[in-house]
Amino acid sequence: MNKVLVFAGSIRSDSLHRRLALEAAAELRAAGVETTFADLRDYPMPLYDGDVESVHGLPPNARAFKELVKAHDGMVIASPEYNGSFPALVKNVVDWISRPEDGEPPLAAFVGKKAALLSTSPGPGGGKRGLRHLRELLEMIRVTVVPEQLTVAKAFQAFDSDGHLVRPEDREQLQKVLESLYAPAMVLG
Repeated sequence: MNKVLVFAGSIRSDSLHRRLALEAAAELRAAGVETTFADLRDYPMPLYDGDVESVHGLPPNARAFKELVKAHDGMVIASPEYNGSFPALVKNVVDWISRPEDGEPPLAAFVGKKAALLSTSPGPGGGKRGLRHLRELLEMIRVTVVPEQLTVAKAFQAFDSDGHLVRPEDREQLQKVLESLYAPAMVLG
């Protein structure tokens, strides 16, 4: 794993998922992994519409984000849970960048990629229901999602004023999740 793209499935400036994504990016960099943090606010896209695609192709921001995903070996997605699933923002990004362009094989941005999933929530579940759905979507489009994930419950108490995780168990699980993404798999003889 040479390059990892990290993003949050929320564009709110004070998003807990933005904090979680930034924390993951800092951990990856500290481990020596080349890491890019992308803010989806910088890539606004219209709702996916096949008519728009057939007339205009991919919108410029969808194309730019697709190229960013293609330029990385893996992804870390910090996704909120909205009503028991992941947000429409994440689905819309996946829908746009999954579309093949001329001369490109299907799912070019996703095939062969690895992903790690993170979530946090003010409630006791930490967003795990939404990650189950996101995992299913990513695996369906041929992304290898690492089995480990991080769900941070009681999020308003989980971060300090600088946006860092304060509970040792959350920090340790974040490290395990990230290591499962970038560490080479051990071959047992």
